[in-house]
Amino acid sequence: MILVLALAAMLWGAGHLFQTPKALRLGILAVLFSCVILLHLVLQDGHPLREATGGSAALWLILLGFAALVWGYRVGLTKLRERAKVKDEADNPADKPLFSDGELERYARHIVLRELGGPGQAKLKRAAVLVIGAGGLGSPTLLYLAAAGIGRIGVIDDDVVDSGNLQRQVIHRDDTIGMPKVFSAQHAMEGINPYLDVKCYKRRLTEEIAEELFKEYDLILDGTDNFDTRYLANRMAVKLGKPLVSGALSQWEGQVSVFDPKVDGPCYQCIFPQAPAPELAPSCAEAGVLGPLPGVVGSMMAAETVKRISGAGAVLRGEMLIYDALWGETRKIGLKKRGDCPVCGGGTADAST
Repeated sequence: MILVLALAAMLWGAGHLFQTPKALRLGILAVLFSCVILLHLVLQDGHPLREATGGSAALWLILLGFAALVWGYRVGLTKLRERAKVKDEADNPADKPLFSDGELERYARHIVLRELGGPGQAKLKRAAVLVIGAGGLGSPTLLYLAAAGIGRIGVIDDDVVDSGNLQRQVIHRDDTIGMPKVFSAQHAMEGINPYLDVKCYKRRLTEEIAEELFKEYDLILDGTDNFDTRYLANRMAVKLGKPLVSGALSQWEGQVSVFDPKVDGPCYQCIFPQAPAPELAPSCAEAGVLGPLPGVVGSMMAAETVKRISGAGAVLRGEMLIYDALWGETRKIGLKKRGDCPVCGGGTADAST
């Protein structure tokens, strides 16, 4: 056996010395060991050649099996490393700039802002934001997030555009009536900024899909008009530690706040423990709404989102900004956690002006 191994070592060394390709050297060794095993299978027990080459084929089969395992492990490990390297290069291309040609000029007014600058704009480019609802609040929010350079924007809504939307839902147009709102919004956003990655979900947000969907985004914006969806979005945002920018409208008045209990402050259900009776919170269709009002509040939501992602200024965390369009007034109220909140818990129930 030692004689065969010594011969194999000599053949490998000679091949290396004469720079024989590795594949050819492996082939030569394979032929050598195959001949040895064949001799053991053909010749009778006690034959001098069998005795000189180990005496039994079992030893060689075990040795070759072990060598095959080692070789297979090394090949598998190499392939895994190559796949990891390819994925890393795809996720973090060293030679690919973050911004495409023309984007720096597009975002120049952001970049010259001291509080935002290039690093802040880069954070916006890398961010992923989900907007729930492509209606009154979603319309201006989506337009301004697209113009601001958010890298990936998701929008979920199960409704279609109708003529009654166009008085305030400025992202849609007359020629998109009958089209799903998410695709109408996508068309408008990409028309403003072709460097976006827009994800459309034409469906209602439900308990079954909320968690997996929210995991794909850094920040959630709630522009819905029903409390069931608001409470669901809040529960899931708290569970996953995602900031929730929330806006609401009623006739002449709107409000906006940032709920981020993972960092500080209350969640949505701390402030609104239960939904009001339907007659106390009529829909826009029932009570009406001033057309420009969603534009004001939705723009505020977009501004809070940009600040939260970039780290500029102070967001409305633990505060609610209320805008009264009829009398041209704004006011802020402070918000605190409720100790009995079933979603985030902790803190003292309080609300101060």
